[in-house]
Amino acid sequence: MTDSMENVSQPVRERLEFGLAEARNASKLILRYYHAADLSVELKADESPVTAADRGAEELLRKAIEKAFPDDGILGEELGETPGTSGYRWILDPVDGTKSFIHGVPLFGTLVGLEFEGKCVAGISRFPALDEVVYAARGGGAWWQKGTATPTQVQVKQTNQISESLFCYTAAELFDRVGARSVYDSLSRKAKVSRGWGDCYGHMLVATGRADLMVDPLLSIWDAAALIPIVSEAGGLFVDWTGQESQTGGNGISMTPGLKDAVLELTRPAVKS
Repeated sequence: MTDSMENVSQPVRERLEFGLAEARNASKLILRYYHAADLSVELKADESPVTAADRGAEELLRKAIEKAFPDDGILGEELGETPGTSGYRWILDPVDGTKSFIHGVPLFGTLVGLEFEGKCVAGISRFPALDEVVYAARGGGAWWQKGTATPTQVQVKQTNQISESLFCYTAAELFDRVGARSVYDSLSRKAKVSRGWGDCYGHMLVATGRADLMVDPLLSIWDAAALIPIVSEAGGLFVDWTGQESQTGGNGISMTPGLKDAVLELTRPAVKS
């Protein structure tokens, strides 16, 4: 942790420090399955894949949280919700980018978001195969740590034109799924560079100043909760397609502030009422 985190309330700071340690522990479990020849893959009801790494990592995180903060709520992608009474709720996506994980691509991450009374106050995005983590708490800045190196504070780029931007996305067919292929086509055509570096990795590219724009047509709360404080503390915007900062909007955009008007001009009309 860094000195600037002293500006963060003690309860949030304690939970962030704890979350960083437990996300590292979850990484060790996940990496035991990474590149495993006998990895078993199941399909959930929505046709998305799930593995023992997803379930095992979430179980590890939940047990640790329940022991350390028994009054906190927990919501996880794989194991549902446990209500709490403290006002804090942990939101977990143990392997964001399971398809990348299954194929041996190292751009998957573990997302740990923290809410207090419904507001996202801290977020962790750890990349087990890269041994990197990006994290933030409201008022404490956004930080990027590689291995055991000293964390460095990060800021988004100051790009004001889509024509000068690096635009990231997860998969073009997701835009088709929500009837918004025109958004993808327009951004791909207008951007200087378009790349499918997706899932949480694309959003962290924006937060760390390596990309300018990441657009997701479909996001669940466990995909978004950790991203909001990280991107915002890096000086960027994380909003849904209507322009609202929300972990429940069903979609999401991470971007430099200078792109807001031009991007929302494309996404707002594509939102189904």
